[in-house]
Amino acid sequence: MGGRGVYLQRLQAAAPRRASNHSTPAPMKFAFALFLAAALLAPTHLHAQAAPDSAYALPSAAPASPSTDIEAHGRALLDQMLKALGGDAWLNRATMTAEGRGTSFFHGEPNPYISEYHLATRYARPNATPPVAFAERTGYLTDRSMIFPGKKIDVIQMTVGRKGYEVTYKGKTEPPQNLIDDSNRRRDHSIDALVQNWIHAPGVMIVFEGQKFIDRHMADQVSIISASNDAVTLYLDAATHLPIRRTFQYRDPQFHDLDEESTTFDDYHLIQGINTPMTVTGYHNGDMVSQSFLTKVSYNEALPPDLFDPDAVAAKLAKVKK
Repeated sequence: MGGRGVYLQRLQAAAPRRASNHSTPAPMKFAFALFLAAALLAPTHLHAQAAPDSAYALPSAAPASPSTDIEAHGRALLDQMLKALGGDAWLNRATMTAEGRGTSFFHGEPNPYISEYHLATRYARPNATPPVAFAERTGYLTDRSMIFPGKKIDVIQMTVGRKGYEVTYKGKTEPPQNLIDDSNRRRDHSIDALVQNWIHAPGVMIVFEGQKFIDRHMADQVSIISASNDAVTLYLDAATHLPIRRTFQYRDPQFHDLDEESTTFDDYHLIQGINTPMTVTGYHNGDMVSQSFLTKVSYNEALPPDLFDPDAVAAKLAKVKK
C-alpha cells in the first residue's frame, strides 16, 4: 500500500503517550460543549470505563472474501453500517434536538458538577439552495433561584460553521482558538464526515483489518485512509453493524507527537427510523475526558434561523435578564 500502508502500520503501533497537557479547569466546560458538537450522546450512571487500549486483537472470524479484496470487504461493511444507522433517514437528517447531561474528566477523575443541557444541531447541507452550514448550540440549565423553582438557560455555547461562541446576557465572546481547532478536527473525522466526504474522495482507501473484542462486543475493524495519509478507524459491531468506536490520530501542534482521539458509542435507540447512540464517551490518549448521556432526542424539527445567531441570542438573553 506504499506510503499509506506505512501510515496504517503506525496507527496500529503502540506508541508511548505523554501526559495530557490540558491542565486548566477553566475551559473544560467549553471543551465539553465542543465535544457534543462532534458526536451524539445519554443516561446512565457516571463511572470510569476501561480505556480503549484494553481491547485485544483476535484472528478474524469473518469468512474470506472470494476475491480476497480487503478494500471491497471494507466498503461492504460501511454499507452495512449506513443501513444499520437508518439509511436514507440518517443521511437526510436536517436537525436534531436533544436533552441530556454529562461531565468532563481530568486525570481519570470526573468533574464534580454534572451539567444538564439542551442541545440543538443543524446539519450541513452544502447542496441546498442556498447552502446550509453546520451549526450547534448547547444551552446549560441552572436553577432559577431559591424562591422561584425551575430551570433557566443563561449560558449558551455555539458552533456556527467553523467558529465558536459563548453567549450570555452580556454578549458573545470567542473561546481560545485551540478549543475551536479541537472541535473542528473531531467533526472533520466524524462518522458524518466519513460518509459524506471521505469515502467519495479521490485516492481514498478503505481497508478491512479483521475483528477485535471492543467493550465486550465482537467488532469488525475498518480503516479509511485519505490520499493525504490522514486516517480514521471504525469498529463496527459484528452482529448489528452499528459503530461502537471511532479512533483517529493527529500531530499535536505544540509538541509535534502523535495524539489519539477515541469516541465510543453505546445504548443505541431507534428514534424516527434513526439508530441513535444515547451514551457517548470521549478519550484522549487512552484517558477518559468526557461522558455524556441523552435523555430525549427528536429529529427534523423546524428550527428558527436566529437560534444559531449569536448576536440575536445575546439580545434575547439580555432582554430576559432585565
